[in-house]
Amino acid sequence: MKCSKTAGAVAQITADDANPNLRGRVRFLPHRDGVLVVAQIEGLPENDAGFFGFHIHEGASCGGSGFGETGGHYDPAARPHPRHAGDLPPLLSAGGRAFLSVVTDRFRVEDIVGKTIVIHEKPDDFTSQPAGNAGGKIAC
Repeated sequence: MKCSKTAGAVAQITADDANPNLRGRVRFLPHRDGVLVVAQIEGLPENDAGFFGFHIHEGASCGGSGFGETGGHYDPAARPHPRHAGDLPPLLSAGGRAFLSVVTDRFRVEDIVGKTIVIHEKPDDFTSQPAGNAGGKIAC
């Protein structure tokens, strides 16, 4: 994979009060085929599946009860889930840590600057509308 020399964007992940050790960083880098998304997360809680929903949300703030100000999935084309521009592959926890690297052509780096990145408490089912039944927001 060849990345562009153009600067990308970075999101710092912080958690809710129930998961004080959950944190990480998500990088968005221009790529010849779209955007390279690289997430490094640690402190994920245990859940039955070991997977966590991971999405770009339309809101510009992680404020509000339960990260309520993040809004819904980033979806400028009004497509059904899981075809939202902000739908990303789930995070897979290994001892509370996850690393994800994926290339997507659903958005450009400049499209998502100012948006929020959310980790959900459960895996995304890739079917339920409007957001995959991934449960509460545990980090933003």
